[in-house]
Amino acid sequence: MSGPDRPGGPEGPGTGDGNGNGNGNGNGDGNGPRLPRLLEAVLGVGTDLGLAETLQRLVDTATELTGARYGALGVIDAERDTLSALYTSGLTEEERDRIGALPGGGSGLVGLLLREPRPLLIHDLSADPRSSGVPEGHPPMNDLIGVPIRVESEVFGNLYLSGKHEGAFTGEDMAVLRVLGSQAGIAIGNARLYGTARQRERWIEGAAAVTTALLTGVSPEDALRTVAEQARMLADAAAGVVLQPTGDGGMEIVVASTPDAADEDGRDGTDGLVGVTIAPGSPVLVQLLGGEPVFVDDSASDPRMTTSVRSRFGPSMMLPLQSGGRLIGTLALPRSRQGRPYTAVERLLASQFASQAALALVLADAQQDRARLAVYEDRDRIARDLHDLVVQRLFATEMMLESTRRRAAGEDPAADELLGRAVDELDSTIQEVRTAIVALQQPPADAPAGLRGLVLRETSGAAAVLGLRPSVRFVGAVDTLVPEAAGRRLLTALREALAAVRERAEVSSVTVEVDATTRPGDGRPGVRLTVTDDGLRGGSGDRGTTVAREFPY
Repeated sequence: MSGPDRPGGPEGPGTGDGNGNGNGNGNGDGNGPRLPRLLEAVLGVGTDLGLAETLQRLVDTATELTGARYGALGVIDAERDTLSALYTSGLTEEERDRIGALPGGGSGLVGLLLREPRPLLIHDLSADPRSSGVPEGHPPMNDLIGVPIRVESEVFGNLYLSGKHEGAFTGEDMAVLRVLGSQAGIAIGNARLYGTARQRERWIEGAAAVTTALLTGVSPEDALRTVAEQARMLADAAAGVVLQPTGDGGMEIVVASTPDAADEDGRDGTDGLVGVTIAPGSPVLVQLLGGEPVFVDDSASDPRMTTSVRSRFGPSMMLPLQSGGRLIGTLALPRSRQGRPYTAVERLLASQFASQAALALVLADAQQDRARLAVYEDRDRIARDLHDLVVQRLFATEMMLESTRRRAAGEDPAADELLGRAVDELDSTIQEVRTAIVALQQPPADAPAGLRGLVLRETSGAAAVLGLRPSVRFVGAVDTLVPEAAGRRLLTALREALAAVRERAEVSSVTVEVDATTRPGDGRPGVRLTVTDDGLRGGSGDRGTTVAREFPY
């Protein structure tokens, strides 16, 4: 400005001489050059719906209009009485790095504006006793002008300017800032509404994606991993983990999702996470088992956090996964060290997501139960059909052949031998079909309970190595007659015999027979294991090997 400026008070502009040499309240050219730019700035502040873009445009515009060297807009964290973000103008990246962490609200002018949000104009910071707590790397500043920014009745933040290029800050500068701050409040309110709406939309879409994925029939572990990964991306967290209750009353991390990149120590993000437990009786565990969410500002320093990996993370949310009073587990979303705290909106949206995910997990589990039930019912139907139709017809055919063999006995030895072999083959087939019926009636996911099921499991496992499935035949009530000790010895012998079969060449058939009606030489009851194959024996060229073992009990 051309004439001496006369600063006004903190609540409004000062007075001038009416010729453009004062603060611009007259009819001269004081307002002339700046008014169009102010109107343009007011219109421009609200052009971006993104909150960060709006705030940066605001501080840049205020700095330009007032001729200030530096500008800053501090966003207030109402929950913690401090700044949650700082947007600057006139500072290089190096200068920002030298300043370090955001200033706190305990003292200094920042604290004053947090406690008493009103316009402030100081011409000499060094002479003002309220000016304190300036960071060591902060650029030198002699003056300061600032106004609060209100969104409806809430103080959103404060706009600060310093380092007037020409002269000192005036009441006209204060008026410009107040106009910008007033219009910015409207623009920020719109941007916040838009941002919240977009955020809600993302969380709703994420919850729908999780529900769709879970209801497609994924495994329980994949279902939990899907929940953890979606929540991590939506919350912009460093990790997403799911914990489940342990038998001793604690909780254990069962799945974890992290970004692909390694952390600052060069470790993969999931290293050391899966398997980490929260000990029984931990304060945070009491809340989680009671179905209460836990919100932590700093995992590394919060006394409630007792896990071995807490030093790797900062702010965190721990949300119970429960539906209908049933606690499935806990969804934890920790952010990295020095990460921004979770806002109230983020906490609410994440809690709603956890409730939706828990319901989807319960529905997916019920769907899998229905699918398993359908499989079991189908297996039971097949088993009944095999027993009622196939086995009966095979048995009837065997009886017809046996009757024919008896009537033709002695007339044709070759035909008699052929009929005898056919009867034996049918009898063996009937035994195999009955074995298949028993296997069908046993749920595949359950561990075999009796000797019959254990033998079938061993032969099924050997089939992958042998390249063929051994034929298994049971004689007598194996599960009822054979005690556990004798059954264990038989299974050991069966493994050894099947391992020996693998060593022989050109094996095309293997037969396993377990006979619970035998009596060894001492007259005691026992069980006999017979394993027969048609492979080559060593280098002799002979085929066929039979291994028989008896186990009295």
